[in-house]
Amino acid sequence: MFKPVGWDEISNYESMPQPVIAKIEQACASHEIPLHTHPKGQLIFALHGYVTCEVSAKMWMVPTHSAIWIPANKLHSNRASDHAQLCHVFIDSNMQGMPPNTCTLAITPLVKELMCQLAGCDQHYDLISKTARLAHVLFDQLSDMPIQHLDVVLSKNTVIQAMSQQLISQPSNRKTLPQWADEFALTERTLARLIKKETGMTFGKWRTQIDIITSLQALSDKQSVQQISELLGYESVSAFITMFKKVMKKSPMKYMNELNTH
Repeated sequence: MFKPVGWDEISNYESMPQPVIAKIEQACASHEIPLHTHPKGQLIFALHGYVTCEVSAKMWMVPTHSAIWIPANKLHSNRASDHAQLCHVFIDSNMQGMPPNTCTLAITPLVKELMCQLAGCDQHYDLISKTARLAHVLFDQLSDMPIQHLDVVLSKNTVIQAMSQQLISQPSNRKTLPQWADEFALTERTLARLIKKETGMTFGKWRTQIDIITSLQALSDKQSVQQISELLGYESVSAFITMFKKVMKKSPMKYMNELNTH
């Protein structure tokens, strides 16, 4: 069973004077941590597998070699994939330089090594020690990491909730906007406006974002491009590759190769 960065341990960590604290956790089975907050900012980095977080009515995807940054006192929940290995970094809210809002960050091999190295140290380090210098180098590097756009908007609207639940649980669902409108007894125009209002995106962009999140999860699970194309219900592998490359600026194969070499 995945043990959250312990309900007991968190309070201990976050009451400590050390400004940057790191810990690695292993998920033995898919497990959801309910809504909670931390007095320190939290960075969740997926060494293996992935994490999906819900923050401020958005779902944030954290594939391998990416991280989610959650500012201090931000209500959130998260679910780890089966056998995911996660590195948690807690950062004092008084330290300036991290993004003011929740976001996903691309993580370089250097930053990954710094996080893992810090996680292996005694977290009760002296503020003028070698470990403290390592923590400050890590923080400086993290504050320069580029932001990725790996989130999809959730909604309290019952129609949008029903759509998102189907799209996430049944990724091969390729219903068109008119078909969705018929299902909810709405006009196509009314549904299009509702989606735009609730998600800030057109139906096509919203569904593509969900496809990207699903495909990143599958890539993290080492599924093939063919398998992912079928999972998402694309008519051809080339159609899936075109979609992925348009959004991620690289092909799924290149993305997979980069994961394997980092």
